[in-house]
Amino acid sequence: MQPLENIRVLDLSRVYAAPAGSMMLADLGAEVIRIEHPNGSDSMRDWGPFVNGQSTYYLCANRNKKSITLDLKTIEDREKLKELVRDADVILENFKTGDMERMGLSYEELRKVNPRIIYCAVTGFGQTGPLAHEPGFDPVIQAMSGLMHVTGSAEGEATKVGVPIADILTSNYVVISILTALRMRDQTNTGQFIDLALLDVQMSSLANVASAYLNTGFISERLGNRHNNVAPYQVFHCEDGPLMICVGTDGQFKKFCTMLQREEWANDPRFLTNTMRKQNEAEIVQMITDITMTKTRDEWITLLQQYKIPGGRVNTIAEALEQPQFIARDMIGEIEHEQYGTIKFIKSPIKFSNLPIQYKLAPPILGEHTNEFQKSSLQK
Repeated sequence: MQPLENIRVLDLSRVYAAPAGSMMLADLGAEVIRIEHPNGSDSMRDWGPFVNGQSTYYLCANRNKKSITLDLKTIEDREKLKELVRDADVILENFKTGDMERMGLSYEELRKVNPRIIYCAVTGFGQTGPLAHEPGFDPVIQAMSGLMHVTGSAEGEATKVGVPIADILTSNYVVISILTALRMRDQTNTGQFIDLALLDVQMSSLANVASAYLNTGFISERLGNRHNNVAPYQVFHCEDGPLMICVGTDGQFKKFCTMLQREEWANDPRFLTNTMRKQNEAEIVQMITDITMTKTRDEWITLLQQYKIPGGRVNTIAEALEQPQFIARDMIGEIEHEQYGTIKFIKSPIKFSNLPIQYKLAPPILGEHTNEFQKSSLQK
């Protein structure tokens, strides 16, 4: 038995943030039904590279789902959606603010059909505020949130993160908010509306950077691979490439000095505390680099593990996916589709002691299950 196997999700969303969230719900057993326009409405299907004609971008966010097509601009198909809503638990969409209302499919209208429905709307800027009706794409959100201001080299320009981090973080909040609303519905027997904005999510994820400004007025800057508050805590170059080393406490620094065979540094007035090390960061970093360049990364990793100092290779994507730790965790899965063959994917990172997550359905082609639902009574 899967924990969400009696939950039906109608997923009208596109691209990544909301679809990745519904995929997590599907992994936990929910029946997730993708609803798209008959001509296709998810631009992610068109983004390469492709495997057997399928977008690898689309594949990463849509396993364990079914796909049907409806043209919500027609009265007939809007009525079909309402019939689906009668027996659904969740509706998830990421249209621009106001679009669903203009089609007569707002939360207020759909709750008349099903008072228990949980309606989650994901937008760039939310349902309120001066930008509520503007589109919000991940790179724009990274820019507006200040994330880019603190990302990149100190000498270079503001830089976006290498993955759509605002979308990824929002997908997690999609799951958290829907599970919370389902739990609340168990107690109240009524659904509710969830308003999720990418900008809100990304701003809430500024963590220590936001806290520093709000409480002291300190504005964090781009420091490349250095840390705003801790030293030494960055990438160091070794004989054969870069290595991330994180010395997070004064106690770790003492062990680090012993590891480097520079015990005297631990008693140097410039480096006694993290605050002092941060003030003299350029000096300590250069001193460390002069030593790290004398060995390979693997040689240093052996020593770091011996002294319990956090560190790791700066891997390429290929190296990351092939590293023994990742393989040992059994994190790569395969799933078959009768039309486009075997698809590899990264499994859910959640590992329960008594709940095997099931991967039953490959990401569907457009409208793959439309006939199934037309022939059924649409009952759960």
